[in-house]
Amino acid sequence: MDDSSKVGRHARAVLAAAKAFRAEAAGVRAEPDRLLALAAARYQEVRDSLVADQLRAMPVDKLRDTKANLRLSKLKAAGYRTVADVAKARPEQLDGVPGVGRQSAEQIVRVARAVVDGVARDTTVRLNPDRADRAQTELLQLMSKLRRANQLVGPLREPLGDVLGKVDADVRAASRAWSRVRMFFSLRKNRQAAIDSLDRLEAMLASRDVAALRAVGTQLRVPDLDHRALWRDYELDAAAYNTLLADLAGADAMPDRSAAKGFVPADIEHEVDATTLDTSLLKVSLRGYQVFGAKFALARKRVIIGDEMGLGKTIEAIAVMASLAAGGRRGFLVVCPASVVVNWVNEIARHSDLVPHRMHGAGRDGAVGKWLAQGGVGVTTFGTLPKLVLPKRFRPALVVVDEAHYVKNPDTQRSQAINKIVQRAERAVLLTGTPMENRVEEFRNLVAYLQPSVAARTGATDAVVGAKAFRRVVAPVYLRRNQEDVLGELPELLEMEDWVEFGKQDRGAYLDAVREGNLMAMRRAAYAPGTPRGSAKLERLLEIIEESRDNGWKVVVFSYFHDVLDAVADQLEVFGPLTGATSAQDRQRLVDAFTACEDHAVLVAQIEAGGVGLNIQAASVVIIAEPQWKPSTEDQAIARCHRMGQVRKVHVHRLLVKDSVDARVQEVRDHKTLLFDHYARESDTKHSHASALDSAVSVEQRVVQAEQQRLGL
Repeated sequence: MDDSSKVGRHARAVLAAAKAFRAEAAGVRAEPDRLLALAAARYQEVRDSLVADQLRAMPVDKLRDTKANLRLSKLKAAGYRTVADVAKARPEQLDGVPGVGRQSAEQIVRVARAVVDGVARDTTVRLNPDRADRAQTELLQLMSKLRRANQLVGPLREPLGDVLGKVDADVRAASRAWSRVRMFFSLRKNRQAAIDSLDRLEAMLASRDVAALRAVGTQLRVPDLDHRALWRDYELDAAAYNTLLADLAGADAMPDRSAAKGFVPADIEHEVDATTLDTSLLKVSLRGYQVFGAKFALARKRVIIGDEMGLGKTIEAIAVMASLAAGGRRGFLVVCPASVVVNWVNEIARHSDLVPHRMHGAGRDGAVGKWLAQGGVGVTTFGTLPKLVLPKRFRPALVVVDEAHYVKNPDTQRSQAINKIVQRAERAVLLTGTPMENRVEEFRNLVAYLQPSVAARTGATDAVVGAKAFRRVVAPVYLRRNQEDVLGELPELLEMEDWVEFGKQDRGAYLDAVREGNLMAMRRAAYAPGTPRGSAKLERLLEIIEESRDNGWKVVVFSYFHDVLDAVADQLEVFGPLTGATSAQDRQRLVDAFTACEDHAVLVAQIEAGGVGLNIQAASVVIIAEPQWKPSTEDQAIARCHRMGQVRKVHVHRLLVKDSVDARVQEVRDHKTLLFDHYARESDTKHSHASALDSAVSVEQRVVQAEQQRLGL
């Protein structure tokens, strides 16, 4: 086509098509912002409705709690029954109530509105699939569309901005070709510029990029999900939805910013805040506290992230690796228990553009070679690490040690291997929700791997001064946040002790175990007969499961003992048992199948296998078949369910037998909990008293002896 034929009608057609495409592209680019505004407005409506419900249910007498001298009896007589009634009134309205003067009216309104502000400040929107009302469903529908728009449009926003700028420039230049008369009276260079712009617009409109963009526009216009599919999608990916919900809430979602930053000293907080976190290689949005955790690791270089189980320490570590990779660093190594290798590989691929290499089991050496040559993240186990052959001069950019409490004893082979690789690494992050399980010295050992000089300062004087001094010394190394401080949307955790009494059969089994001094048999005697009628605990366990079935809740049963799990499986259709002998792949498949089941289901798991590294948010009932020696064992098991992504209230049932070893085990566990609370529950980023140094064996022996003495055996 010669240039003259492009002028006039042809040019007008191309320009019209270009302008239509420009409007379509701008609409696609703006769709996330449009949906975000709609979702934010709907969030505010839902929140305002919750606040209004609370105020309507709050009697006007509640204003007396402010200790102000208010004439409320006069208001009640005039029909002002609730705080809502008073808060929406104007002072001049209350001034008209007999016995209430202008000054009192103004004071009453001021106090009522302060109460309203307090209620609003403390009100968090929690999506509940069991109470999916219309308002929450509409909010969730908008959030679903927003997530989809972010996924589809997010990677296109910058390229689209460039394209729109070029289209605008070419449309302006080519507009001369609209009219033959205008082209005739234009300078030659302007006529040529118009033809060149017209050619570029025509080529662009015929390109695959335009077709792809229009396909994105079509995908954005999909129909709403039906009610069941929408709420099921929420249950399966609640962590991502609730991260978005926190974004909609804004500042209201973070009631205590100091807690979100682990109560670290001001100088460290300023250092961390000034650190840049590059998220360009991440595929997931981070919560505010996760951003701070990743920055803390980048700023301090060698740290312990001790966030409570369920807060997403894995994502924080991936964010650190992704930020370093975006800056050109290579050679990231994750060391973890064998049971969670599969989970780490999946999470790295799912949440980042980093390439994971599984350096464990068959093909290990080949995977190591690829990792060294290509970069990415090598994932290996504590047992495999000493066998890895690495170049002498190789220095990992970052070593991440998951479940770092596994290396609390520096005398073990795996601890020595960890120490060796950590010393070679440029940076190191130790992840553990339980940095101290039995003794303060364990916590100190972890600090020593990273910062020996800091560990050296936690000497004998700290044992005298106490926990505050200890936390102050380790603050440059240790960061911890607790669930209640940072997850405002996390449903309630209800913990119950279910005490039962021995029947004739299980009492006989228990007495025999005490005579023999067999502690393990003592701890599981309540299940020995293997039939509900003969087992006090098993009968109660089945009652809890039956109640859960009626409510449609999923259940996880944790026990230390294989035969206890078998006793449960003999009575019910269950998923599992999941034990230490279950391979990592089979564990994940088992949990995935349990999660995919839409109705009530029961998973039975050995507590030291199922209680580590797995995400079982599908379950909202946890049964702990017998008390455990270490509080961390139970805490980790509960945190498999009560964690980011949980959508229902979690009920924890601890099964205990009166007048048995259960009470003794609880005493030991409670003492260890007290010790942890004082030294590690908070970070201000040794030895304690003699009883904190007892070995597990000596404690077990004393428990058996105490029971023998109590029963006269």
